[in-house]
Amino acid sequence: MGRLTTHVLDTANGKPGQGISVIVYRLDGERREVARTVTNHDGRCDQPLLEGAALEAGKYEIVFGAGDYFRAQGQNLPEPLFVDEVALRFGIADTGAHYHVPLLVSPWSYSTYRGS
Repeated sequence: MGRLTTHVLDTANGKPGQGISVIVYRLDGERREVARTVTNHDGRCDQPLLEGAALEAGKYEIVFGAGDYFRAQGQNLPEPLFVDEVALRFGIADTGAHYHVPLLVSPWSYSTYRGS
């Protein structure tokens, strides 16, 4: 059964990104929200973002609330933040596969990859 998962690592502080909002949109002619959650103490979501019949082939976007997370850490950062909402767009071709989309983030940069 296919599924979409994520996790967030705070690379500036060397710890999981706990309490980060995660919103998933399906991009099929319009931008439609299909999932919403918050990362747990390990920077992961307690359930897959999408799985089974909810995981359809197509284009998606995940928006991470990284800016709110860094503000909550009490760091002295300039406003507006350099990295605030992080939007990642990607495609799902095989609905039977596991798509893991991690986010490595700091107040100054971010990266992602297709994980396992």
